Amino acid sequence: MTHSPTETEIKLAVPNARTARKLLRSAGFTLARRQVFESNVVFDTPRLTLRRASTLLRLRRAGRLCTVTYKGKPVPGKHKTREELELSVKDPSTISAIFERLGYRPVFRYEKYRTEYRLAHGAGIATVDETPIGTYVELEGSPGWIDRLAARMGFGESDYITASYAGLYLDWCRTRGVTPGNMVF
Repeated sequence: MTHSPTETEIKLAVPNARTARKLLRSAGFTLARRQVFESNVVFDTPRLTLRRASTLLRLRRAGRLCTVTYKGKPVPGKHKTREELELSVKDPSTISAIFERLGYRPVFRYEKYRTEYRLAHGAGIATVDETPIGTYVELEGSPGWIDRLAARMGFGESDYITASYAGLYLDWCRTRGVTPGNMVF
């Protein structure tokens, strides 16, 4: 599984999945991939070297698919833009063992239910992510495409979220006085 080597995206907080679906349909999106449960494991060194560098090494299981992802340091801006390299793997246990032999260990786990949507003629993708801390619409595509579609759905730049799910989870825990752990159902 290979994407463009650069990812540009934003998240938009929505009250629930029903509202998200309604917003996407009204903007012309149609279902591209039915809801799938995702389990994500973020790996890092014991000193959190990757986190401190704002990079990421992740192993994702989504249905029968398993993907290893490297994300580079984000470029500052109203959208989250960063290098993204992905590779499908058949044996998540072996790749986890390889990471651990190289000095990486699981440091954070997060889960979500993801549904994908596309426009008939568009170069981007929209997802509805239902997480333990809320529901988000994620728009991924060119900056202009993201801005046009967000506006079409009634959102402005002040609504753009560029934080990772780990960052959103830590903020959620902080505001509720909850000790952070893993963001799981």
